[in-house]
Amino acid sequence: MENSDAALLEKIQRLKKERNAVFLAHNYELGEIQDIADFVGDCLEMCQEAAKTEADVIVCCGVQFLAETMAILRPDKTVLLPDLNADCPMANMITVSRLKELKKEHPGATVVAYIKSPAAVKVEADICCATENAIRIVEKIPAGKEIIFVPDQYMGSYVTAQTGRDMILWPGYCNTHLRIQPRDINRLKSQYPRAKVVVHPECRPEVIALADAVLGTSGIVRFARESDATEFIIGTEIGILHRLRKENPEKRFFAASEDAVCHRMKMIRLETILWTLENMTHPVKVPDRIARKVRPCIEQMLEA
Repeated sequence: MENSDAALLEKIQRLKKERNAVFLAHNYELGEIQDIADFVGDCLEMCQEAAKTEADVIVCCGVQFLAETMAILRPDKTVLLPDLNADCPMANMITVSRLKELKKEHPGATVVAYIKSPAAVKVEADICCATENAIRIVEKIPAGKEIIFVPDQYMGSYVTAQTGRDMILWPGYCNTHLRIQPRDINRLKSQYPRAKVVVHPECRPEVIALADAVLGTSGIVRFARESDATEFIIGTEIGILHRLRKENPEKRFFAASEDAVCHRMKMIRLETILWTLENMTHPVKVPDRIARKVRPCIEQMLEA
């Protein structure tokens, strides 16, 4: 490590201690951010950590909807998002007004909001879910009840296939996961025929059909750790490869597509973290009228 990097890290750690801050990082973040984080995980796990932390300041190394969710769960804490441009394009594919219109078309339907939704949209939902528990949550909805699932049509399609429940799917999508094509999987399988293919449920159905396992990021981490296989083709955002290789140095991991990059997740860097701690920016606050309505829904999701 260069002296400048060592000095930067020293400043970060000093300010972190002074602010009584905790760093919560998503599996898709840059390796340098994962390495200094107090916790690295998926969206659900990050929110669970935020819910129980005793730190005064939560630095959300993720995107806007995650910081919003943490702020709703912990109004007693200061939640900082290091870069306000770190947003989720899929979350922005749905608006409150358009969801209200859909609800009018399907009165009485149960609205399931994926965690990757804006806080204002979650107000219109009956239930929130994350990748890890979406199937369990949908299975608990009474039979015969209409279901609206927002905003990811591919996640919703996968849940439909696993539960047998027909759902009205919002036409949103994760553009990062859609960059992974079946030809990418087939090409790598021809090179590494013994490799296990593990993909995220936000991938297109043709990719999911080629997988040995379909899991969220925390599930992918567990699968890699527990599997007897030594080679893996990973169909999700490439940031997770840092953690997989770090925790399993004896195994080999290949990105299904090097184009599967979420540039919003990559906006947070060490320099950004330092600036955030120095200036306490950017605090994320959710209006009380929204937070009060959404909090019970999010708390139920954490426990599901």
